[in-house]
Amino acid sequence: MLDERLPVIVGVGQINDRPANPLDGMDPVELMAAALDKAQADAGAALLADADYLGVVQQIAFPAIANACEPLAARIGASPAVMFQSHGPNGDSPVMLLNEAANRIGAGEATIAIIAGAEALRTAGARAAAAAADGQKPDALRQAAHRKKVGYAQSYGLVAPVDVYPLYENALRHSLGQTLAEAQAESGAIWSKFSEVAAANENAWIRKPVSPAEVITPSDSNRPIAFPYTKLQVANAAVNQGAAFIVTSVGEARRRGIPEAKWIYVGNGAAAHEHDSWLERDTYDHSASMEASIRRTLDLNALTPADLDTVELYSCFPCIPKLARRIIDWPLDKPATVFGGLTFGGGPIGNYMSHAIASMVDQLRAQGGTGLLFANGGFATHNHTIAVSSQPIAAASFPRSYDFQAEADALRGAIPAQDRDYAGPATLETYTVFYGRDGQPRSGVVVARTPDGKRTLGHVPGDDSATLARLTADDRNPIGAAGSISAGDPLHLWTFA
Repeated sequence: MLDERLPVIVGVGQINDRPANPLDGMDPVELMAAALDKAQADAGAALLADADYLGVVQQIAFPAIANACEPLAARIGASPAVMFQSHGPNGDSPVMLLNEAANRIGAGEATIAIIAGAEALRTAGARAAAAAADGQKPDALRQAAHRKKVGYAQSYGLVAPVDVYPLYENALRHSLGQTLAEAQAESGAIWSKFSEVAAANENAWIRKPVSPAEVITPSDSNRPIAFPYTKLQVANAAVNQGAAFIVTSVGEARRRGIPEAKWIYVGNGAAAHEHDSWLERDTYDHSASMEASIRRTLDLNALTPADLDTVELYSCFPCIPKLARRIIDWPLDKPATVFGGLTFGGGPIGNYMSHAIASMVDQLRAQGGTGLLFANGGFATHNHTIAVSSQPIAAASFPRSYDFQAEADALRGAIPAQDRDYAGPATLETYTVFYGRDGQPRSGVVVARTPDGKRTLGHVPGDDSATLARLTADDRNPIGAAGSISAGDPLHLWTFA
């Protein structure tokens, strides 16, 4: 006999809002409400008005909506006793909210939990451009309120995720001993599979399969962004998308007459994080918090990688699923997504994993089996993983803490001190090159180590074509190469020895 308090997902909903004129699009609260209405219809029972827990993923598209909980509750006619908005628009937020809901239901603190999120950057960008004197669309990702825009790293151009994740990509390539061609081939293979999944998913934003070569080859429609990433390798945030899911207990699902065929059982999850500053990382070719999050989730649910029928490995940039798939030995020829990835499924900032959860529910209902949902947020900062299954997970128990920070901290190596004023000989630790919209290198940035192991940054000007060419060469990886940092105005400069 199943525990009456066992948490199950009973309803999911997704929405793509694509009016011919982006100015006419929904705002995030409208998108969330529409997704929740779909989730209620999917469950086949009136649940929203009786919800006692509401979890919302913070959005950035409409800054005037500082907290979407109250307007969303009012719109759907609910009065939840607990309303919680995630502390940031981070990619791990939907999985954290699912884990919270499962724990509260398992503890008897909630009966019906509803979780929703949405972004409307397509409409927000169009409205901002229409209001601007020059008609230019603002860069919402760089200008978002939560983004730190001034500081040591920021002065070198390292502001948004697309600036920082290439540092991990290039360091991982070096660690694996891959050539540039081999690393890009892996990225292309993973992303091409993503596009195939998106093409078959009616909820995806871009439904056109692309080949591995198309993913990694620069072109007029696939310009380079930050080495080695092209446009098709980065998250597509210019979307209007909402997703929601409803979690309740086995007992309540029975009382509401929701068929067992709709139930997807929630397992236990595990979370761990890196330092908020990516400069305070032990290495750029590994994440202790990612490893702890994924491995502990498997342990808590008494699962092995071989028990997983399907996975969602967060895909803001290729380095993240590359790292994650190696932890679980996920084959390159199997899709690492059920939604379509942040390029093709859509990259609605912190809410991507709500779409992944909804798509995972759809897939497990149709095919059965067990799935793993791995979420990443920030600058490879936040990690939260959870298991779900079409059958009860015997080892799962609720409530159970998902905090495995201490374990991640024990796995982490020493974090180098910084020397922001250093000038002298140094060794290249990792790097990237930024490109303009014309596809030409704009500048480069190097993370370097001083002779005593401290970490420092170096700038490569756009007119230093020789250094930029060496950084982007396909015949050798410059990581580990000797060079020097020299004082500049205002940035310190990197040159190879």
